[in-house]
Amino acid sequence: MANFNIDAKQNMTYDAIVIGSGISGGWAAKELCENGLKTLVLERGRLVEHVKDYPTMNLDPWDMELRGGISPELQKKHYKGGRSGFIGETNEHFHANDLENPYTEVKPFMWVRAHQMGGRSILWGKQCYRWSDLDFEANAKDGHGVDWPIRYKDIEPWYTYVEKFAGISGESLGLSHLPDSHFLPAMELNCVEKHVKGRLEKEYPGRHLIIGRVAHLTEPLNGRGKCQYRNRCDRGCPYGAYFSSNAVTLPAANATGNLTIRPFSIVQSIIYDEEKGKAIGVRIIDAETNEVMEYFARIIFCNASALSSTQILLNSTSGRFPNGLGNDSGELGHNLMDHTYRIGAMGVVDGFEDQYFKGRRPNGIYIPRYVNLDEKTRSDKFVRGFGFQGGGGRSGWGAGANLENFGGDFKDSLMKPGPWEFFITGFAECLPYHDNKVYLNKDVLDKWGQPTLSIDCEWKENEKALNKQIREDAKEMLERVGLKDIVDFDNQHEPGYGIHEMGTARMGRDPKTSVLNGTNQVHACKNVFVTDGACMTSSSCVNPSLTYMALTARAAHHAVTELKKFNL
Repeated sequence: MANFNIDAKQNMTYDAIVIGSGISGGWAAKELCENGLKTLVLERGRLVEHVKDYPTMNLDPWDMELRGGISPELQKKHYKGGRSGFIGETNEHFHANDLENPYTEVKPFMWVRAHQMGGRSILWGKQCYRWSDLDFEANAKDGHGVDWPIRYKDIEPWYTYVEKFAGISGESLGLSHLPDSHFLPAMELNCVEKHVKGRLEKEYPGRHLIIGRVAHLTEPLNGRGKCQYRNRCDRGCPYGAYFSSNAVTLPAANATGNLTIRPFSIVQSIIYDEEKGKAIGVRIIDAETNEVMEYFARIIFCNASALSSTQILLNSTSGRFPNGLGNDSGELGHNLMDHTYRIGAMGVVDGFEDQYFKGRRPNGIYIPRYVNLDEKTRSDKFVRGFGFQGGGGRSGWGAGANLENFGGDFKDSLMKPGPWEFFITGFAECLPYHDNKVYLNKDVLDKWGQPTLSIDCEWKENEKALNKQIREDAKEMLERVGLKDIVDFDNQHEPGYGIHEMGTARMGRDPKTSVLNGTNQVHACKNVFVTDGACMTSSSCVNPSLTYMALTARAAHHAVTELKKFNL
């Protein structure tokens, strides 16, 4: 990769080290580099250059041997992550090898990982919603978990900051519990979605159906092209239309001349100096040579993804921290959360046979949370709430794939679109439970001889009650807006399927009950910052990545300020 500095010499000292190059790691690199810090980004996997390393970005199904399916050989390589249904011939090269990177499911948990420059920012769903004080105050009000050390006012300007650079398209609603972002023009609902919206909002005053708020450009921004409605996002976007580290933050960091990226760098541990009372560097294993190396810096940002960052902290032991760096509270590894997923309903919409839609819009609809907002909407069945995602469309020629029909009439029928269909699926908030946890497993080692994670996590009664309500509400709403042939469903997936794993190194006000403070610093080692999903104190019911971006930018600016004051 000629345009990036990858000349990271052994034992070199930097101003900052960032572990991981995904959504939050890219933001950390950008902000630290733009503030003048010589920054080393350590990436566990290979380099992925924007556009150059997107081999399937322009392939049609007939260009691929398995039409996008995955071979039995590759299924073995992805024997865990493949359960998600998200891995195929088009994107397999962006997913981690489960054989080389095992983990133990004490209870079923699907952990989807992406070990390369850009991480899962190449693969994510790009739905972006701000949190509100309904979320930041929830733990304090209902007594689950510990209180967040921040409120919406603390992060609001940082939401705006990252949104203006990342590019979020959507429409404003003016809801206090789902604050509006700094928006690019919204994508358009199709005719059936507009129809359902009108009926739904009439039948249920106070409920809303909107186009998803999404990190796709609907107009050019900072040299990036707008979305072409190809819906091939998880192959890498040659236009840079959706937000990824590869297309957006890492090039910005590189433009400063302050960035060094070291690929194939498996972080074994963070080095803690007992005399100085702070971290001084990072110890890595070269994934290609197995050589152990050390790099040094004044500050360290952990952005390896929620569970991977916690795995590194747990493995970073010393006389001061025998149970993992920053683990004075004993909470490191605990309070794992995800969103419940794939519960909802679908049905057929009559009419609109003379209408269709243009392109393959990489976005759907969103129905914001409407329960437990206030006393009027309070439920006595559960705490917290849920929202819905989904959309409408018409079945095409693919509907004939499993039919036994043949002949000219059958072929002609495939050219005629089928009926309009509409579906919604819920995302519910998971509470932070101490016994939903991860811990090091020294009996199961990875390819490089390092301890792996055991994951012990399950949905509990509150999540099950939320899921029951999601299913009932989804069916009822589709019935009342006039759909027919309605099928409600609950696929009863284990945690992990939402791919929104959060917690395990939570922020908090009290060092006795949390790992990080209000600016994402390890309480007892303040030059170590954790700003990926591990830092989350609760999970809300909306997609979390926009909040990771804002927290990372905020923490990076705090780190720079503290460095200038010689406090770190």
